[in-house]
Amino acid sequence: MGAHILVAEDDPNQAELVRRYLEHDGHTVVVVHDGRAAIDEARRRHPDLLLLDVMMPKVDGLDVCRIMRAESDVPIVLLTARSVEDDVLLGFDLGADDYITKPYRPRQMVARVRTILRRVRHVRTAQSTLLRAGDLTVDPARHEVHLGDRPIECTPAEFRLLATLVAQPGRVFTRGQLLEDSYGMDGFITERTVDVHVMKLRKKIEPDPRRPSWLLTVYGIGYKLAIPSSQER
Repeated sequence: MGAHILVAEDDPNQAELVRRYLEHDGHTVVVVHDGRAAIDEARRRHPDLLLLDVMMPKVDGLDVCRIMRAESDVPIVLLTARSVEDDVLLGFDLGADDYITKPYRPRQMVARVRTILRRVRHVRTAQSTLLRAGDLTVDPARHEVHLGDRPIECTPAEFRLLATLVAQPGRVFTRGQLLEDSYGMDGFITERTVDVHVMKLRKKIEPDPRRPSWLLTVYGIGYKLAIPSSQER
């Protein structure tokens, strides 16, 4: 099933290449060449996915991502020539669903878009039940997390990582497994990305992040979600 995709890319040649490959894959594509136009078109057309170049005039891709994420849960993929992992983590913190570094092969880009759309559709159609572990609740349909009555704000990547762990309490996941489930397999993203987001999640849900009782490290392997003994039923 084709999707409605908004591409924001200031390089006309690159934009045309992306458009042709996505349309060949069955998608309907609208192309704009600056961040301001991207925001206006996204609000007007409500696309199924945004493909944003980071370096754009008027409003850059990171600011477009931040603005749109405050308004919508539309999947966002950032395209960038930047090659510093902190920039990638910033993109995820702002709400990006994936991050493709330039130069990239158009067919790989199309495959990544297809994977994200398939994942989003699966979540929206198949995951209608709440995920619970003790007082921690993850609602995939509403993209909401609560600890007791307290809402927990999560980025999309943090949400997917936490949902993976909450769905199978006690199971030990390697960093590689969490990396694939939460971020896709970008060769530039490293397992340190998982560590950073676990650290941020601990600050949000742990009474004492220095002595975690929910998100436990399994040394030499990865992480697991444990239900604190005071909440076991």
